[in-house]
Amino acid sequence: MTEASSARIAVLADTSLQRHVLQQALGANGYQVVLNNDPARMELADLEGTEADLWLVDLAQTEDSPLVDALLERDSTLVLFGEGHAPERHSENYPRWERRLFGKLKRLVGDPAVVVGPRLDVLGAELVRGGQLALPKALAEHPPTAGEVAPRVWLLAASLGGPEAVKAFLDALPEGLPLGFIYAQHIEASFEAALSQAVGRHSGWTVTQSRVGDTIRCGEVVIAPIMHELGFDADRQMYCSGRGWPEPYSPSIDQMMLNLAQHYGDRCGAIVFSGMGSDGSAAAAYMLRQGGKIWTQRADSCACSSMPDNLREGGYSSFSGDPRELAQALVNYLAEQANLTATSFERDFS
Repeated sequence: MTEASSARIAVLADTSLQRHVLQQALGANGYQVVLNNDPARMELADLEGTEADLWLVDLAQTEDSPLVDALLERDSTLVLFGEGHAPERHSENYPRWERRLFGKLKRLVGDPAVVVGPRLDVLGAELVRGGQLALPKALAEHPPTAGEVAPRVWLLAASLGGPEAVKAFLDALPEGLPLGFIYAQHIEASFEAALSQAVGRHSGWTVTQSRVGDTIRCGEVVIAPIMHELGFDADRQMYCSGRGWPEPYSPSIDQMMLNLAQHYGDRCGAIVFSGMGSDGSAAAAYMLRQGGKIWTQRADSCACSSMPDNLREGGYSSFSGDPRELAQALVNYLAEQANLTATSFERDFS
């Protein structure tokens, strides 16, 4: 499936609010809405003139609809009945409503995120503009030793347009920072190995697959496995649960946020890059309560800004920038933390 051939959805809903919500949600998740109308305002002939891969029917006020009955009688037509009245977009119930709906759509007509993998060949050849950022003195004076366990772990989260953004971020990020990353990218499992090669090329950071029974090290980026949920034990060692990620996302950014914040607390954060949908919004409040930080890629630098937009609009993001600005902000933040630690040490022993 390519962007030009992403699934075509025809929407039949009998309230203007539901039509609006479905239009926004479907577009943000990469689907083409080819029709969005009230069935009471359509004729049977309109069915023949609409080319759709699936008809999404969501009726709140009409129990019987001759138009819907006609759709159901057509053997070649795929019809999905919706999840009912959509909650407010930033309510705690909205992510659950969205996950149920798009879990069904992905099983029936495919996942628009399949376009991410084929782009990796081109991505690997691109060089970052501006070069690597300078390492501040506060960090350069006390670099982590080779293979040192990362005292801080941040999540890099992305969907459509993510590999390009994450690569630009890592290419700009200097070596010698006292942290490691987990990278959760919506992508087909067959491209998991290619993802680490493409994103890690030209970078001083080691991009690697997850290692069961080991901890995350300074200077490395661990790819969250696509097929199975990644978690941590009491010693912050990685383990694979053996179960798949909660639908409809693989990996689930929400679940990865929860797992990370539970074990790292105020020593973790998440940077949410370009992507479709709202994955990450359901777990954002928990990460903040645990003391973590959430930053987002600025909309005008995204291939698709829906995922970071949802976090900004929900009030969860405390900083937004393009990939290079995000890298600079992280360097500055770590330098500030190092200075605070040094000042506290001097005060304690003065």
